[in-house]
Amino acid sequence: MIQVELSRIIIDEKRQDQVIVLKEKDGERQIPIVIGFMEASSIKIKISGVDVPRPMTHDLLVAVMQVLGAGLERVIIDKLVNNTFHAKLEIKSKDGQIKTIDSRPSDSIALAVRFKAPIFVADEVLQKSSLPQS
Repeated sequence: MIQVELSRIIIDEKRQDQVIVLKEKDGERQIPIVIGFMEASSIKIKISGVDVPRPMTHDLLVAVMQVLGAGLERVIIDKLVNNTFHAKLEIKSKDGQIKTIDSRPSDSIALAVRFKAPIFVADEVLQKSSLPQS
């Protein structure tokens, strides 16, 4: 697993699909992931520090997890199938157990920015999907 961080969010309000770019934390490789407009907006709002008057869906999930004593340990983007990325959330329960939950990368990253949790990509996924280095 290679740790990555959110590098860029490319939002085009005229299009339904948006792009987030993850960059290898200790390297130069980058992978673009196409996500929906709402998910991109949710990520951008959080990292921009914008206060919203009511909780958004990802904020609600964070609040539910915190009330239950759970936290997000890490996000893992582990597969690329037919040009679709697959991710998993590793959730730590209040009794210390780690539970793995299937998730879309967009939702996983929206939660990761809220929990300040690390994001990892399987090496083979990074090799298949990284942008050519300039």
